[in-house]
Amino acid sequence: MIGYVTLGTTDLARAAKFYDAIAAELGTPRMFTMDNFIAWGTPEGGAGIGLCYPHDGKPMSVGNGVMVALQAKDKAQVHRLYDLAISLGATCEGPPGPRGDTFYAGYFRDPDGNKLNAFVMG
Repeated sequence: MIGYVTLGTTDLARAAKFYDAIAAELGTPRMFTMDNFIAWGTPEGGAGIGLCYPHDGKPMSVGNGVMVALQAKDKAQVHRLYDLAISLGATCEGPPGPRGDTFYAGYFRDPDGNKLNAFVMG
């Protein structure tokens, strides 16, 4: 159902470095790069992610209650993604671990404050 998600940034070059590393761990390449927008994903693949400066020229802000969930292949990858994010300047919003009986996730905020998680079901 979801084709892609776009997040705002205050520094596209810094954000690109962060998301290039996260996307590489997930095996997802950049789809395209423009002066004010970068997207990662695969044609005919799952939902992609994009980063941009806000189109209206107003300051970037983080949506309250908004979160992007990155599907990992296993618990080990959840840990790798979380650790990678933290090493790249993310802040912890909840370390990897079980959340209920069938959900395992680690939560973090990118350097712009956008909330993400890496998760696996089962």
